Amino acid sequence: MDVPLYLRPRVEPPLASLLRAQTFLHSLVDALGSPLNVLIPEVVAENAARFRAVQRRHHLAGRVYYAHKANRSSSLVRRLAAEDVAAVGIDVASLEELRHALGCGFTGDRIMATGPKDAEFLWLAARVGATVNLDSPGELEQLAGLVRGHGLARVDVLVRLSGFESAAVQGGTGTRLLARRSRFGTPVREAEALLSALERHRDAVELTGVAYHLDTTGVEEKARALEQCVLFMDECRARGLAPRALDIGGGFGVGYLADAEEWERWTTALSEAVLGVRPPLTWRGHGYGLRNEGGTVRGNAALYPAHRPTAGPGYLDELLSMPAPVLGRPSATLLLEHLHDLYIEPGRSLVDQCGLSLARVLDVRPAGEEPDRYLVRLGMNAGDMSLEEHGVLMDPVLLPRGGPADGEEEPVGVFLAGNLCLEADLITRRLVHLPRLPRAGDLLAFTNTAGYAMDFHAHRAQRQPLARTVAVEPEGDSWRWCLDEDYWPLTSPGGTTA
Repeated sequence: MDVPLYLRPRVEPPLASLLRAQTFLHSLVDALGSPLNVLIPEVVAENAARFRAVQRRHHLAGRVYYAHKANRSSSLVRRLAAEDVAAVGIDVASLEELRHALGCGFTGDRIMATGPKDAEFLWLAARVGATVNLDSPGELEQLAGLVRGHGLARVDVLVRLSGFESAAVQGGTGTRLLARRSRFGTPVREAEALLSALERHRDAVELTGVAYHLDTTGVEEKARALEQCVLFMDECRARGLAPRALDIGGGFGVGYLADAEEWERWTTALSEAVLGVRPPLTWRGHGYGLRNEGGTVRGNAALYPAHRPTAGPGYLDELLSMPAPVLGRPSATLLLEHLHDLYIEPGRSLVDQCGLSLARVLDVRPAGEEPDRYLVRLGMNAGDMSLEEHGVLMDPVLLPRGGPADGEEEPVGVFLAGNLCLEADLITRRLVHLPRLPRAGDLLAFTNTAGYAMDFHAHRAQRQPLARTVAVEPEGDSWRWCLDEDYWPLTSPGGTTA
């Protein structure tokens, strides 16, 4: 067999310690079934502290808002609700997320309501005193009508902008660069109408800030948007409005893989396989967006940059340190000069290293006529663990039943299939290399799934049960656990007072 194309995960404490507790993890799956999600709530609080440390390093006040959509867990939300009320809030994008946040201990003044909004969502947000992040003049009109019609107090609002432009010089001519399109936010070119609407509805809403959301990893593009939002806030102040915070959204990223060389080697091999100069790396030649056109690789790989040397709080630090493209001063300096607070809405990066998803191996058999390739069927489906749905490629960790096997086993390539009666139900479309062939009863642990992969696409197709979720914490050399819905930060897992 060729040298195994591993994509081994980046695993840090305490997640690394949890993976070593193989007997404990097997006992959880024996009791609660496969698949099973395991969360470490304390890590989300530590991640929030790391983001706050970056803000303090740049002398910025503000708040970290957890993007609730990243995970449905109660334990994560409750743990963050116990943090400093001035430093940590929650970003909710639906009526049910808002109700969940309130039930987990967040008060309205720590909640940011974002995303598409219907009347019920807007009414409850206004009623409990949440800040509403408005995407359009239409949402502003609807909110103002609800405030007046129901006799509610003025609502704090942010307005989200989009369609940022900048001028660049190429070959001696001026060229306008337009940021990627977003369906969230009011285009900057419509700012005059937005300002007029804010003035008209001063009795119902108070503008407390401006926001943007960009679905990109490009730090330069985000720095350009930040600068233009600061300039827009100057326009607001000239009109008698008083915004004081800039919300730069999320998208700080996660580094999923431990080794950059493994990522580079695998992506190179994928291109070679698409060209046909090496055996396929994927089920039925799937190219992840790449294709062979006359001996040339075309298309764009629909893959998340799984190895990222700078992500999470480090990415925020890089953005705040980057000079603004027009004014030339670092982004953090712009915010300080204007006395603006900084709001951020991390999701994936706030739950980095917070948990894993476990699946029991049900069946192992050869995959066609290829030697050393096997099909492994798991007690899980693609909706239960959707890393690939988000373009994240990462090897699971094999947890043998009964402990490690002898040293005679050879690395092997496997395709991981789900438990649905569908050809498309593949946990991985790529050939995954493991240190040995799994056996029925072993577990595969998919690490770092708390951000969008653990339950974002979960469903009850073919009446398969949804994964249960547990919260765990270290206890000496062992671990304690409770069901996710039973976790409260004032008690230890198991219900005893902390």
